[in-house]
Amino acid sequence: MAETLTAEGLTLAWPWLLLLLPLPWLVRRFVSEAHRANLHALRVPWFAMMATARSGWMRKPLLATLASLAWILLAVAAARPQWVGEIETLPVTGRDLLLAVDISGSMDTQDMVLNGKPVNRLAVVKKVAGEFIQRRRGDRVGLVLFGSRAYLQTPLTFDTETTAILLEESEIGLAGRETAIGDAIGLAVKRLRDDAASERVLILLTDGANTSGEVQPMQATEFAAREGMTIYTVGVGADEMMVQDFFGSRMVNPSADLDEDTLRAIAERTGGAYFRARDAVALARIYEQLDELEPVESDQEAIRPVDELFFWPLSAAFLLVLLAVFWSMFPGLSTGVHPPNPGPRKIAARGNLK
Repeated sequence: MAETLTAEGLTLAWPWLLLLLPLPWLVRRFVSEAHRANLHALRVPWFAMMATARSGWMRKPLLATLASLAWILLAVAAARPQWVGEIETLPVTGRDLLLAVDISGSMDTQDMVLNGKPVNRLAVVKKVAGEFIQRRRGDRVGLVLFGSRAYLQTPLTFDTETTAILLEESEIGLAGRETAIGDAIGLAVKRLRDDAASERVLILLTDGANTSGEVQPMQATEFAAREGMTIYTVGVGADEMMVQDFFGSRMVNPSADLDEDTLRAIAERTGGAYFRARDAVALARIYEQLDELEPVESDQEAIRPVDELFFWPLSAAFLLVLLAVFWSMFPGLSTGVHPPNPGPRKIAARGNLK
């Protein structure tokens, strides 16, 4: 099996399936044909053409070669060829880290700048938090998305690259237009409660106040504190933004709904910290600080990447079978001689014709 491989290179996960290679020859050699008197079949209009193609199958070396190669490739595909890569060491920190990201309607506010262009808040979060996730090598990282309700987008995993991709694919309003901060914390507590990690951390990012959900934020925070979780909260949104309305341009505060007091209280109750991100640069600095707040990696775990290659011989076998069937159905394309047309069969009629 792939889990017990120690050498690098091409190998087979199930090599014993190559014992099937002589099966067609054994069937043809030892299994006799059924007696024609015992056969009952429907007559089909193209039977004569099929019979002609079948009778010439084994007499044509090219068709026999295609069939043999197709069977060999099928047997190799069944044996699961794999490419085993070099051993990689993965740092293991003993830390479980969940990110809870707000995707409510207010995250569509375009008060941020990214690469010199105005963008909404979620676009900046995707970029900065995505880079943060990929740096968490050695942590088990999970992703919670919340709006009017909270749901687990990615369970805890060492696959930080996939977690970052799923964050990038998140859309505003997917979980509703309101904000359920308490439900997001409660879901994180539920997911982290039974884990044996030495440290369980939640990073909660939002741009508003709790306006939905079944659990109040401080009530969920009490559950988190009793379970020994640490929560870091991040408030996102600019303090000033120019908007156009009927009376012209005016300056507004797009973060007026941000409940900083609650976010600060959540962090203090669980031994975390509250951060304020007014632009993309500040948000990037916050995640750099979060990188330094947690303990450094401890042990290392060795892994060996394995790539499955069975689809290559399987695809080649499929193409060979198609070519062989096409060649046998239309032998005249290769020889220039077309099979004779059997013509319509005469029907014997019983009774008197008037």
